[in-house]
Amino acid sequence: MAQAPKIGFVSLGCPKATVDSERILTQLKVEGYGFSGSYEDADLVIVNTCGFIEAAEQESLDAIGEALHVNGKVIVTGCLGAKESLIREKHPEVLAVTGAHEYEAVMQAVHAHLPPSERNAHVDLLPASGVKLTPRHYAYLKISEGCNHHCSFCIIPSMRGPLASRPIGEVVREAERLVADGVKELMVIAQDTSAYGLDLKYRTDFVQGRPVRTRFYELCEELGKLDAWTRLHYVYPYPHVDEVIPLMRDGVILPYLDVPLQHASNKVLKAMQRPAAGEKMLERLAGWRDICPELVIRSTFIVGFPGETEKDFQELLDFLDVAQLDRVGGFAYSPVEGAAANALPGQVPEEEKQRRLEAFMAKQAEISTSKLRNYVGYEMAVLIDEVRDDAVIARSYADAPEVDGTVIIPGRHDLQPGQFIDVEIVDSDAFDLIGVPVTDSDD
Repeated sequence: MAQAPKIGFVSLGCPKATVDSERILTQLKVEGYGFSGSYEDADLVIVNTCGFIEAAEQESLDAIGEALHVNGKVIVTGCLGAKESLIREKHPEVLAVTGAHEYEAVMQAVHAHLPPSERNAHVDLLPASGVKLTPRHYAYLKISEGCNHHCSFCIIPSMRGPLASRPIGEVVREAERLVADGVKELMVIAQDTSAYGLDLKYRTDFVQGRPVRTRFYELCEELGKLDAWTRLHYVYPYPHVDEVIPLMRDGVILPYLDVPLQHASNKVLKAMQRPAAGEKMLERLAGWRDICPELVIRSTFIVGFPGETEKDFQELLDFLDVAQLDRVGGFAYSPVEGAAANALPGQVPEEEKQRRLEAFMAKQAEISTSKLRNYVGYEMAVLIDEVRDDAVIARSYADAPEVDGTVIIPGRHDLQPGQFIDVEIVDSDAFDLIGVPVTDSDD
């Protein structure tokens, strides 16, 4: 029997790109392709790129160049694929360039340059959820593509197109398959999660024979019926987001919201073309916490945006003091080719951007240190991610993988990734908690 052709695969960028990579890898596996962990042993390499900011764009171009240098046969896909002329200018030897979530075009390019030897005879051994790039016990659940916002710093709509929601029945069936395959945590992602269903006018679909509207609240309700944590990411704070807070209070989904606020100064938000206002957001946060006191809020902010003055930056620091957000990521503004913000006056010098970023993160570290200290002495359920010889790394409901902190359980323990256990929190620092087990694992 002929040996299966082998593909090398590089996946860059955000969780949405990770899902795209998983779908491509699953189709490759179904069609009989094998995979190689090195460029040298691969018959062809696929690079799934990111092009969100300048640094990500350069990382993608470098990855393409490295694959070409070592292997010579490279297909490019992903967000940077929207800039095909740039890719071909830097790397004219690439075999094909496709855009984000263009799965069929990727497969057509693979077929053209590396035909499959035969269909995979063991396709039935694949889990129903397909090939995953995340650990077995958690998965990203992408509910839509694209975005209808036109933020001045972002070119995602030009790369991924306008909002395109998946019918709720399709999303829930995928979630059910993931949970059946052992997933204990579903992370709901999209470019604009809370806009889910808007483009479909909240059309009714069917979940296990029941009519259900394709809408954010109903999706949360349905996912909350599964035997897994449901965590919401990239939630734009539309008014209807208020509806899901009681679901968090009642334990239907995790009391965790990832809300990318970007700034607090109304002047800067206007320049960003973000309709939210800092003072109104503080009212929303207070209202959410009144309903669900255990709610954990994560956000991201951009400092050094064009036109940001020292007064604007101080407004942002003051906002952090009042908002007391649990988890925060900060980024210095980076120009992206094609973004409207590039033409704005008042570009902030790079040194000043970095100074503000350092001050911003120092402020948030103080807040995080204080907030995490409040967990000491309490018991909480955690999900095991990794078991080491000297410690177990876990996460609580307050921690999303890769972007938030962890719960560290010192010592050697007979535990497995994907188990839930209860721990008592005995110490903390600026980002992580230290815990000791109080019960045996429940599965």
